[in-house]
Amino acid sequence: MKKVGMVSLGCPKNTVDSERVLGDLVTSGYDLTPDEDDAEIIIVNTCGFIESAKKESIDAILEMARKKIDGKCQKLIVTGCLAERHTQELLDEIPEIDHMLGVGQYPLLKNILEEGDFDNRNHVATPAEYYESYTDRLLTTAFYTAYLKIAEGCSNRCAFCIIPKMRGPMRSRSPESILAEAANLAQRGVKEFNIISQDTTMYGFDLAMKDGLARLLKGMAKIDGVEWMRLLYCYPTFLNSDVIDYIASEEKVCRYIDVPLQHTHDEMLKSMKRQETEGGVRKMIDELRLKIPEVALRTTFITGFPGETDEHFKHMLRFICEMQFDHVGIFTYSDEEGTTAFDYPGRVPEEVKKERKNILMEFQKEIALRKNQEKVGQIKSVLVEGFDAQENYIMTGRLASQAPDIDGQVILEKCEAEPGEIIPVRINAAADYDLVAEPISQPIELTE
Repeated sequence: MKKVGMVSLGCPKNTVDSERVLGDLVTSGYDLTPDEDDAEIIIVNTCGFIESAKKESIDAILEMARKKIDGKCQKLIVTGCLAERHTQELLDEIPEIDHMLGVGQYPLLKNILEEGDFDNRNHVATPAEYYESYTDRLLTTAFYTAYLKIAEGCSNRCAFCIIPKMRGPMRSRSPESILAEAANLAQRGVKEFNIISQDTTMYGFDLAMKDGLARLLKGMAKIDGVEWMRLLYCYPTFLNSDVIDYIASEEKVCRYIDVPLQHTHDEMLKSMKRQETEGGVRKMIDELRLKIPEVALRTTFITGFPGETDEHFKHMLRFICEMQFDHVGIFTYSDEEGTTAFDYPGRVPEEVKKERKNILMEFQKEIALRKNQEKVGQIKSVLVEGFDAQENYIMTGRLASQAPDIDGQVILEKCEAEPGEIIPVRINAAADYDLVAEPISQPIELTE
């Protein structure tokens, strides 16, 4: 069989799509190679969320197109969000592309490769077909951690976001398929499950499930080998008391909530077409911290949304300083054709967007350092990740309050544990975003 290489770009949801495609091809007899020069078939799974992601995707396609000349590539396949969003433009401008698939045609790729139909390059208009089973996924993450995608698409209509137009309305996977995948991954050694979708807290609404997310977590908690479950992409409106109560009661659920807020001023939230209000957000955060005192909160904000004034920005800055989030991501507004906000007046200059972002990040840096300093002397559980890829003499790990790739890490001194082990450590020092710790022989009393 031919050798397949893949370039996967974008968010963890895209990572799962790529892993599922690779698993499907491997079970069909294809060989995988990490060397694009050696690949006879190259797949580029693109991101088209914002302008910078689109540029990265186009650059990757062009780079892989050159492998038809200086490599062994015979077929170049482009899939994912950018393919869905700019199908004909890509086909017209990059003739090296042999086949184009959107986000709803991943299961068709195997048949397209086997049939070898070069007359039909555009498969994006083909009726959508989604994977029901994910047990053949080929993990590209470390063996002990995986992303678990529980739904596809989004039914929210945020003014700045193109995702619903690219991926369609929210469609929850069946709980049976998710639990089967989790059990399969746990048998393969996965201990940490990062639960993702476009809107994780809405899981099960379209299936008429009552308390769908809480019920799903309860099912996962019963699976042998599942040790950490972390919730990412939780839309604030639907983070209800049932979910909060369950997180507080179940040790396997990390005391960690990723809840993207985007803004804090009610005028901006209304203009963004968000469903929450500042008052509702405050009530939610109060409930979280009351019921789960040790909870780590991650959020994201957007600076420079059309119509954002200095007062709107200062309001957001005061909110961040007051709420003391553990982890914060700041993005400058990206004007995306096809979104509601694309036609909004009141454009904010690019330099003002960036200045506001930098101001927020400077304040958050101080907050993060202070919160890390409070952990010094505490005993925590750490998931050992092994030696750092950049500094291969440093061993690292993560707390339950640190999600992979987006949060800080723990630098482990005098550590002889193997990657994938969860061990007790004492925090000895703190930096802006990272911690320094060493293992202890007796767990005594962990502070999560």
